[in-house]
Amino acid sequence: MSGPAALVVPAIKRHTSTVILAHGLGDRQVDRRSFLPEMWRQQNKFPQTKFILPNAQTIPITVNMGMRMPGWYDITSFSAISESEDERGITRSQAYFHSLIAQEIAAGIPADRIVLGGFSQGGAMSLMAGVTCPQKLGGIFGLSSYLLLRGKLRSMVPAENVNKDTPIFMGHGDADPVVRYEWGQATAALLKEWGWTVDLKTYPGVAHSADLHEIDDLAKYLRARIPDQDDKGGAL
Repeated sequence: MSGPAALVVPAIKRHTSTVILAHGLGDRQVDRRSFLPEMWRQQNKFPQTKFILPNAQTIPITVNMGMRMPGWYDITSFSAISESEDERGITRSQAYFHSLIAQEIAAGIPADRIVLGGFSQGGAMSLMAGVTCPQKLGGIFGLSSYLLLRGKLRSMVPAENVNKDTPIFMGHGDADPVVRYEWGQATAALLKEWGWTVDLKTYPGVAHSADLHEIDDLAKYLRARIPDQDDKGGAL
């Protein structure tokens, strides 16, 4: 389940695509606009795109001494990406992300015009929920993120694997002390081994944050996946 209602940044022209952008651990978008949609609005980018910024529940986080904060799932250890995962929390958030996608489809946006992505914990959830989504998405991305439930993820992918050919974008700073760069590398390598197309871009010297070059690369990815459309549905 989610926390407070998602922040919605509507399209400024005809709504033809949607990006669902998930925050990291401890963040919350309910009281402020995301800097990404705001930046892109100022640059006149993605005028036909609606941005949905969901908010996680406030839950106790084990690695932070049980402190309650917005989180898509509990984290019990930072020592390894596959150690003692909160499967219940992960699958609960997976179902919520899938429900957001279903709502956009019900509102008339084709699934292949919907992109799911996020940063850190939100990026990890987006990768997991994206590859297990029963609808063919336009794109999946994870920034400073890693793979969840790697021991059973393949068994959670729908038999049709409709997103096998959906290109995945990953960005990671090689100086990240929180979600280590090697975790991002291992995630990209494993997804590629399983048959997905993954573009992992490395940002030298960047810690656990978004880099301006990374934001530009993400914008290029989104333009390729959900280009603005003319009145007949052709790409502009």
